[in-house]
Amino acid sequence: MVYATFTNDSLIASDSDVIARTITVKSGQTLTRGAVLGRITASDKYLLSATAAVDGSQTPACVLAYDVDASAADVVAQAYFTGEFNANLMSFGAGATAATVEASFRQGQVSIFVRTPV
Repeated sequence: MVYATFTNDSLIASDSDVIARTITVKSGQTLTRGAVLGRITASDKYLLSATAAVDGSQTPACVLAYDVDASAADVVAQAYFTGEFNANLMSFGAGATAATVEASFRQGQVSIFVRTPV
Protein backbone atom coordinates (compact mmCIF):
# COMPACT_ATOMS: atom_id res chain seq x y z
CA MET A 1 0.00 0.00 0.00
CA VAL A 2 1.22 3.49 -0.84
CA TYR A 3 0.57 6.41 1.47
CA ALA A 4 0.66 10.08 0.57
CA THR A 5 0.34 13.18 2.65
CA PHE A 6 -2.38 15.58 1.51
CA THR A 7 -1.26 19.15 1.12
CA ASN A 8 -3.90 21.80 0.57
CA ASP A 9 -2.31 23.58 -2.35
CA SER A 10 -5.57 24.91 -3.82
CA LEU A 11 -5.60 22.39 -6.68
CA ILE A 12 -9.13 21.54 -5.60
CA ALA A 13 -11.00 24.70 -6.49
CA SER A 14 -14.20 24.32 -4.49
CA ASP A 15 -15.79 22.49 -1.62
CA SER A 16 -17.70 20.20 -4.00
CA ASP A 17 -17.17 16.48 -3.66
CA VAL A 18 -14.17 14.84 -5.27
CA ILE A 19 -13.96 11.16 -6.04
CA ALA A 20 -10.59 9.47 -6.40
CA ARG A 21 -9.92 6.02 -7.78
CA THR A 22 -6.86 3.85 -8.00
CA ILE A 23 -5.20 3.81 -11.43
CA THR A 24 -1.97 2.55 -12.96
CA VAL A 25 0.35 5.23 -14.34
CA LYS A 26 2.37 3.88 -17.29
CA SER A 27 6.12 3.76 -16.86
CA GLY A 28 8.39 6.35 -18.44
CA GLN A 29 6.84 9.41 -16.78
CA THR A 30 7.39 11.61 -13.77
CA LEU A 31 4.17 13.52 -13.10
CA THR A 32 3.09 16.13 -10.60
CA ARG A 33 -0.15 16.47 -8.67
CA GLY A 34 -2.71 18.05 -10.98
CA ALA A 35 -1.53 16.36 -14.19
CA VAL A 36 -4.38 15.68 -16.62
CA LEU A 37 -4.26 12.03 -17.62
CA GLY A 38 -5.79 10.01 -20.41
CA ARG A 39 -6.43 6.24 -20.42
CA ILE A 40 -4.67 3.97 -22.89
CA THR A 41 -7.53 1.86 -24.21
CA ALA A 42 -5.56 -1.35 -24.80
CA SER A 43 -3.83 -1.53 -21.40
CA ASP A 44 -6.06 0.51 -19.06
CA LYS A 45 -2.94 2.45 -17.97
CA TYR A 46 -2.76 6.24 -17.78
CA LEU A 47 -0.47 8.79 -19.45
CA LEU A 48 -0.24 12.56 -19.48
CA SER A 49 -2.98 13.32 -22.01
CA ALA A 50 -1.54 14.72 -25.27
CA THR A 51 -3.78 15.75 -28.14
CA ALA A 52 -1.70 13.96 -30.82
CA ALA A 53 -1.91 10.55 -29.12
CA VAL A 54 -3.92 7.85 -30.90
CA ASP A 55 -4.05 5.18 -28.17
CA GLY A 56 -7.01 6.60 -26.24
CA SER A 57 -4.90 8.77 -23.93
CA GLN A 58 -5.63 11.82 -26.10
CA THR A 59 -8.97 12.06 -24.28
CA PRO A 60 -8.58 13.59 -20.80
CA ALA A 61 -10.03 11.25 -18.18
CA CYS A 62 -8.82 12.30 -14.73
CA VAL A 63 -6.54 14.51 -12.63
CA LEU A 64 -3.59 13.04 -10.74
CA ALA A 65 -4.04 13.32 -6.97
CA TYR A 66 -0.35 13.39 -5.98
CA ASP A 67 3.15 13.39 -7.48
CA VAL A 68 4.19 10.11 -9.13
CA ASP A 69 7.59 8.88 -10.27
CA ALA A 70 6.88 6.17 -12.83
CA SER A 71 10.17 6.72 -14.63
CA ALA A 72 11.36 3.14 -14.09
CA ALA A 73 8.14 1.14 -13.76
CA ASP A 74 4.36 1.39 -13.75
CA VAL A 75 3.03 2.93 -10.52
CA VAL A 76 -0.31 2.48 -8.79
CA ALA A 77 -1.64 5.92 -7.88
CA GLN A 78 -4.77 7.87 -7.02
CA ALA A 79 -6.54 10.16 -9.48
CA TYR A 80 -9.61 12.35 -9.24
CA PHE A 81 -12.55 11.49 -11.47
CA THR A 82 -14.89 14.22 -10.23
CA GLY A 83 -14.40 17.71 -8.83
CA GLU A 84 -13.45 21.29 -9.64
CA PHE A 85 -9.77 22.04 -10.16
CA ASN A 86 -7.61 25.16 -10.39
CA ALA A 87 -6.26 25.42 -13.96
CA ASN A 88 -3.21 27.33 -12.72
CA LEU A 89 -2.09 24.29 -10.70
CA MET A 90 -2.77 21.67 -13.36
CA SER A 91 -0.33 20.35 -15.95
CA PHE A 92 -1.34 19.57 -19.50
CA GLY A 93 0.22 17.38 -22.18
CA ALA A 94 1.41 18.58 -25.57
CA GLY A 95 -1.27 20.48 -27.45
CA ALA A 96 -3.64 20.71 -24.49
CA THR A 97 -4.73 23.82 -22.61
CA ALA A 98 -7.14 24.47 -19.76
CA ALA A 99 -9.79 25.45 -22.32
CA THR A 100 -9.37 22.38 -24.54
CA VAL A 101 -9.32 20.02 -21.56
CA GLU A 102 -12.45 21.64 -20.09
CA ALA A 103 -14.17 21.30 -23.49
CA SER A 104 -13.17 17.64 -23.70
CA PHE A 105 -14.54 16.96 -20.22
CA ARG A 106 -17.84 18.63 -21.21
CA GLN A 107 -18.06 16.72 -24.49
CA GLY A 108 -17.40 13.42 -22.72
CA GLN A 109 -19.82 14.29 -19.91
CA VAL A 110 -17.04 13.87 -17.34
CA SER A 111 -17.75 15.49 -13.96
CA ILE A 112 -14.42 17.31 -13.80
CA PHE A 113 -14.45 21.08 -14.10
CA VAL A 114 -11.39 23.22 -14.86
CA ARG A 115 -11.59 26.65 -13.26
CA THR A 116 -9.35 29.65 -13.84
CA PRO A 117 -9.36 31.85 -10.72
CA VAL A 118 -9.71 35.59 -11.23
